[in-house]
Amino acid sequence: MTTALELDERYGRTRSPRALWIIGAVVAVIVIIIASWMTIDQSMDSVVADDLGFEVVDEHSVLLHFQVTEPQGRDVVCAVEALDEEFGVVGWKVLEIPADGSHSQRLSTVIPTVSEATTGLVNTCWVA
Repeated sequence: MTTALELDERYGRTRSPRALWIIGAVVAVIVIIIASWMTIDQSMDSVVADDLGFEVVDEHSVLLHFQVTEPQGRDVVCAVEALDEEFGVVGWKVLEIPADGSHSQRLSTVIPTVSEATTGLVNTCWVA
């Protein structure tokens, strides 16, 4: 009668070594730790901008009201824009917002335009 070991040798099957499982588990734990750290690091530097409203002052300017929620104590830069009725960009401005003691700031700015705009909005914000 043949044993399981003899069959394994005959057909070239090998038993998986325990060390391979341990190395795989260690690599998986390291990947999870790195992915977690990257997620936390990115969320710490995230900036959220909310449009609160706009007013078309005249055919060459729009007043934009918005709120920025940023990491406390960090300067922020926001790009704001004015669009016409066909959603073409008719005005653009980059604002440097210095950090203040609060986590959130309400701001207003005038965006100069080359023609009459129908809306004003925050395009994007980032930590400076």
